[in-house]
Amino acid sequence: MTDQTNRPHPTTAASRSVAGDTMASPLAGVVRLAAASRALLLALSLLSRLLFRPYDTSASLHPPCLLPSPSPNSTTTAANSIASLAVWDGVHFLRAAECGYEYEQSFAFLPLLPASLNLLARSVLAPLVPVLGYRAVLVVSGYVLNNVAFVAAAAYFYRLSVLILKSPSAAYRASVLFCFNPASVFYSSLYSESLYALFSLGGVFYVFTGANTIAMIMLALSGSARSNGALNAGYFCFQALLHAYDAAFQKKRPMLAVQVLVTGFLRSVFVFIPFFAFQAYGYLNICLHGNMEELRPWCKSKVPLLYGFIQSHYWGVGFLRYFQVKQLPNFLLASPVLSLAVYSIVHYTKMLRQLFESNSIHELIVATVEGRSIEAYKSSDVDTVLKSKVSANVTNKAQGNAVAKRRKSVATETDSNDQIIEVNKDVCPIVVLPFILHLAFMTFTAFFVMHVQVSTRFLSASPPIYWAASHILVSPSSSKRWGNIICAYFIAYILLGSLLFSNFYPFT
Repeated sequence: MTDQTNRPHPTTAASRSVAGDTMASPLAGVVRLAAASRALLLALSLLSRLLFRPYDTSASLHPPCLLPSPSPNSTTTAANSIASLAVWDGVHFLRAAECGYEYEQSFAFLPLLPASLNLLARSVLAPLVPVLGYRAVLVVSGYVLNNVAFVAAAAYFYRLSVLILKSPSAAYRASVLFCFNPASVFYSSLYSESLYALFSLGGVFYVFTGANTIAMIMLALSGSARSNGALNAGYFCFQALLHAYDAAFQKKRPMLAVQVLVTGFLRSVFVFIPFFAFQAYGYLNICLHGNMEELRPWCKSKVPLLYGFIQSHYWGVGFLRYFQVKQLPNFLLASPVLSLAVYSIVHYTKMLRQLFESNSIHELIVATVEGRSIEAYKSSDVDTVLKSKVSANVTNKAQGNAVAKRRKSVATETDSNDQIIEVNKDVCPIVVLPFILHLAFMTFTAFFVMHVQVSTRFLSASPPIYWAASHILVSPSSSKRWGNIICAYFIAYILLGSLLFSNFYPFT
C-alpha cells in the first residue's frame, strides 16, 4: 500500500519547477542579506561593549564546576573578555556546556545548544583550547554556530514562504524582515533561538514538500532546542488529517485513511521524544539518585514534569501571575510584537473565512492534497487540467521563449495557476491554517502565562508575523504610516538590543 503522505504537499510539480528555476537568485540574495545582518549585529554588540560598562558584571565570575573539568581554562585577559560575552541566559547555556546539568534549575535550558557547543569546541575549534581555554572556546563556538545557523534559517524561511505564499516577491519581502527582526540580537548570541529557527522552519518546509523523514528529524531537534518546539508536531497532525479525509471521502479507501492517521500520530510522537527524554534524564538524576527524605515536590507528582516545575518555582511562570502593576513596562516592551501577532491572526483568519465561504471544505481539502488550485479542481479532472497546462505551454512557446518568459514573470504565472496570498487579493491557501493556530496558541501563552517581555524572541520565528508585516508594507489599502512604524520598530529594537542586551541591561 502506498503511503499517500509522501506525495508533494501542497505544491504541484509544475509550481515547484517554476519555483526551482527562479528561486536561486532571490535565495542567494536572502543568504547574503542574512550574513550581512549578522555582521551588523555583531559589530553593534561589540561596539556597545567597548563604549559602555556592563550593568551587571557578575557574569564575569566563573566558579569552578562541581565536578573537576578535564578541559583546561585560561585566565588571560583575552580569554576572560571572550567568556564575558555570555550574558543573561547565555551564562546558563555556557555552564551546562562546560559542567553539565549540575542544578535543578539548569534543566530549564534544553540540551541541543550545550551539546552543539561541546561538539564544536572539541572538534573544529579544538586547536584554540590551549590558547584561550575551554570556556572561551565554548563562547566562540556559540557565536559561530548561531550566526551560521541563522543564515541557514533565513534560507529555509524564504523557501517555506515561497512554498506557502506562491509569490517570490512576497516571500523575499518577508525574508528581509526576518533577517532584521526585532529579536535579532538573540540570534547572534549564546541563545537557542537560531538553532530553533533553523530546525523548526526547515522541518516545516520538509513537511509541506513531502520529505517526512527529514521533517521528523528536524522538528524533533527543534524540540530539543526550545520546549515550544514540540508544538511543531501539530503540522504532522494537520497533514495527516488532510490526507485521511482525502483517502476516506475522495478515494473511498477507509483503511488507507486509518493508515495515514496512525502514521501521522507516530510522526507527531517522534517530535515529542527529545523533550520528554530530557525530562526523564532530569528525573533519573534528581529523583531516583537523590535522597528520598529530601525528595523534590515535583518528583512525587503523577506526571513528574521537571520543566513545568522549574518555570513555576524559579521564574514565577504561570497563568496571570505576571499581571502586576510593576510589570507594566514589560507589557509595553512586548506590545509591538504582540500587536503584530494579533494583526497577523486576524488578517489571515478573515482571509480563511472568505476562502471557506466561497468554496466547500471538501473542494479545498481535495485540491490541496492533489496539489492543484481550487479553480482547476472545480473546472475539470486531473487529465483535463494537465492537458490545459500543456496547451498553455504550447501557446507560450508560440509567442516566444517560454523558459525566459517564465523567469521574467514568475509571480504573474504563479498567480494564475495556484491559490496564493498576494497583497491585492483576498485569497489564501488552506495550509495557512496550522501556522495561524500555532501563532495564536503561542501569543496567548506569551501574554497570559509567560514573562511577557520574552514575547519578542518567543514569537520571532513565526512566519505569519513577517508575512503580514510584508503585506502591510506594500498593500494599497494600508496607510504608509503603518509601514514606516513597522520599519522603525524593527530598527529601534535592533539598536536597543545591541546596546542593552550586550551590556547586561534588561531588554526582552
